[in-house]
Amino acid sequence: MARNVAERATPKRHQTLAQIGEGTPIIDFYQLPEREAPPDMTKFVFVTGGVVSSLGKGIASASLAAILESRGLKVTLIKLDPYLNVDPGTMSPFQHGEVFVTEDGAETDLDLGHYERFVETRMRKANNFTTGQIYKSVLEKERRGDYLGKTVQVIPHVTNEIQEFVKRGAGFGAADSVDVAIVEIGGTVGDIESLPFLEAVRQMSLQLGPNNSAFVHLSYVPWIAAAGELKTKPTQHTAKQLREIGIQADALVCRADRPIPIEEREKISLFSNVPVWGVISMWDVDTIYKVPRMLHEQGLDGLICDKLRLNTPPAKLKRWDDLVYEIQHPRSDVNIVMVGKYVDLSDSYKSLNEALRHAGMKNHVRVKIDYIDSETITPDTVSQLARFDAILVPGGFGKRGIEGKICAARFARENKVPYLGICLGMQVATIEFARHVAGLTGANSSEFEPETPYPVIALITEWKDEDGTIKTRDEHSDLGGTMRLGAQSSDVAPGTLAHQIYGDLVTERHRHRYEANVNYLDTLREHGLVISALTQREQLTEIIELPSNMHPWFIGVQFHPEFKSTPWNGHPLFNAFIKAALDHQSGGKNLKAVA
Repeated sequence: MARNVAERATPKRHQTLAQIGEGTPIIDFYQLPEREAPPDMTKFVFVTGGVVSSLGKGIASASLAAILESRGLKVTLIKLDPYLNVDPGTMSPFQHGEVFVTEDGAETDLDLGHYERFVETRMRKANNFTTGQIYKSVLEKERRGDYLGKTVQVIPHVTNEIQEFVKRGAGFGAADSVDVAIVEIGGTVGDIESLPFLEAVRQMSLQLGPNNSAFVHLSYVPWIAAAGELKTKPTQHTAKQLREIGIQADALVCRADRPIPIEEREKISLFSNVPVWGVISMWDVDTIYKVPRMLHEQGLDGLICDKLRLNTPPAKLKRWDDLVYEIQHPRSDVNIVMVGKYVDLSDSYKSLNEALRHAGMKNHVRVKIDYIDSETITPDTVSQLARFDAILVPGGFGKRGIEGKICAARFARENKVPYLGICLGMQVATIEFARHVAGLTGANSSEFEPETPYPVIALITEWKDEDGTIKTRDEHSDLGGTMRLGAQSSDVAPGTLAHQIYGDLVTERHRHRYEANVNYLDTLREHGLVISALTQREQLTEIIELPSNMHPWFIGVQFHPEFKSTPWNGHPLFNAFIKAALDHQSGGKNLKAVA
């Protein structure tokens, strides 16, 4: 074309072609947005899924991001969730798995945890949004009159809003923009819920212009045992469904329980209109940290760089190879028991599981995790915990299973077993100490027993948020978005176990409503409990511990340290916990392990 689209004079709405002039190309008659992104703008990779959910789109997206990052690109990831909830904060862990909390206090999908463990970029609120957030934003605009009386529709208003959210998450056009944004679209192609998202990214790809976006589709190739063969038909159909809504996949990542032979890949290529080198086999492996190497060796990152016209150095995956070597060559094993409420779904504790494994790598051991439902723990059954090297009590909400957690904390304290209590795990340790050491019979949390005579754990009504604003709540507040959330800092008392681990300052992420009651702290201290970290403004308890003359390693934290653990460095608290478990295993003998 002779002129850039943005430079054309757009005719008035009611002008006819005759009025404009015969020499004007008909395309100039329409008002067109600027189509192509400047060469230095963010490029996008859209990741979709088909056939069934839970194929591992999050792992595939994070792995691709890790390879691109190893090529020297600045990468971020964005997760689009098609459910109507504003965020997963009020969803049951049995339904949704873990709620991952970002530094800026967003309650997000657990895939953001994978993202942070695979790449250096830290996630923010803008990196995860839901259909609920989109419709909430659109309706607020409609109420304000932003649409100037127009009929508000899915196309263009909802799809435009989705595109704005995606660009915001990528920092598109801003000073902090990235080279590549990988956008994972939740759900399965063919679901009604995800159609607006798919239509939005189709439009976005068109408007960005050629070589500024790519589509990666994750599918499933089942092994039919009775027939003794892999079946490609489900993948053929899901690729066809994608094409029916106007999206042609540039790469098909095919999940299976085994590597997919070239014959099946050629067949998939033929029927999906994807070149055979774009049909990538992603089979089951014993650790997710093998996936970046697997995808790279089949050329997925090269294909994406070619499509996006990105000239980069070769991928450097030695750190991933070293990581896998460490996982596969442990010097010994350590056995950890997790006494929790949501143990029937391991995704409920996804970041915790990974943090323990990271700490195992730092200590050169394989961490074996057993899960015990806290409802099954009673004074008569608690002795089963004696066979483990350490006890971990994770977070949770509600009264169910609380007495079992309290029993576990008491067993750890009385039998000198290393104990780590996280969030609710810290609170039950406080309740247990109050009841059985401080003599506050009947002590409890007001969350579980509103009429308890000694509410050593109570609802906090005012606190300073991560950004410095003062937040308030009461027992009648909404459940969603009313917790103490995000990263907050506290001073750590010298001479404590916490100080050995963290140093002078601890900054961790929070997600809770109830706190240790400041009115009982002096009583608990008088009986030996150490409050080793308090928030600077409200004096809220962040860390409790037992002194070394009472217990070799007993600590509870109100925050969630697991959200900051990475496979490269682990996390200082978990590294120390696994070392304590090793010391307990060896009868207190000091092992040469990394703390």
